[in-house]
Amino acid sequence: MLEGIRRESAAAGSKEACGLLFGADGEITHAQTAENVSENPERTFEIDPRTLFAALKVERAGGASILGYWHSHPSGDATPSATDAAMAAADGKLWLIVAGDSATLWRAGERGMHGRFEPVEIGV
Repeated sequence: MLEGIRRESAAAGSKEACGLLFGADGEITHAQTAENVSENPERTFEIDPRTLFAALKVERAGGASILGYWHSHPSGDATPSATDAAMAAADGKLWLIVAGDSATLWRAGERGMHGRFEPVEIGV
């Protein structure tokens, strides 16, 4: 799954790639790519609302749970930015960030990096 996210991120070039993370019991089982509909995709990401709403509808019908989100930092490192923190709700969702071959996983809460992100170990 992580290799697929890295491929999608590389294919996006200088734009941030993004998508959803799915699973159960805190374990990510698969990811989905979404269109980045941000007005400035070179610096920020916004998951296409149609993709998010469709996933929420499936989740509510008993399908895969949305555990969180993934996105790339094409010109940075794999740590959350202040912009990421401003966009994130303190809802406990996971945030996977990739930058080149690096990947980090974070849980959005009310403390940690930028007052929002606590690191989570990536189990491979």
